[in-house]
Amino acid sequence: MQKASNIAKWFLAQEPMTHKKLQKLCYYAQAWHCALYGKPLFEDEIQAWVHGPVVVSLYPLYAGYGWETIPQGKPIKSIKGKKALKILDAVYETYKMLSGDQLERLTHSEEPWKKARGNSKPWENCNTVISLESMKRYYKEKYEQAQGE
Repeated sequence: MQKASNIAKWFLAQEPMTHKKLQKLCYYAQAWHCALYGKPLFEDEIQAWVHGPVVVSLYPLYAGYGWETIPQGKPIKSIKGKKALKILDAVYETYKMLSGDQLERLTHSEEPWKKARGNSKPWENCNTVISLESMKRYYKEKYEQAQGE
């Protein structure tokens, strides 16, 4: 299993980006890995915060950037496994053209985040974990629907 910090570094090696975009890409990497391979990419929990899914362990590492862009990092070689790299490549290619705000709106429209938020008001803090099972089920269904088209 990977470390969420290495997943974040992998995405930052592709381009400079905001903390919000980085968080959403890490979320999608976890979600799609669960959906396609039946197990998590990393152990770190993801919570349903106001601005979308957040990998809690990554937050203090990048929060200092605020709304500013995090500089592009150096390529890393610590990602283990072809399946992990395949997911990272696919997630990046799929979502790279979207901004952090666009990714936030997308996650807000999807079941795993909405379910974890429950009855929380849009502005209320929420630290409910988005379950791996809800990610797996939702994105597997999306994948199967796309294959049927």
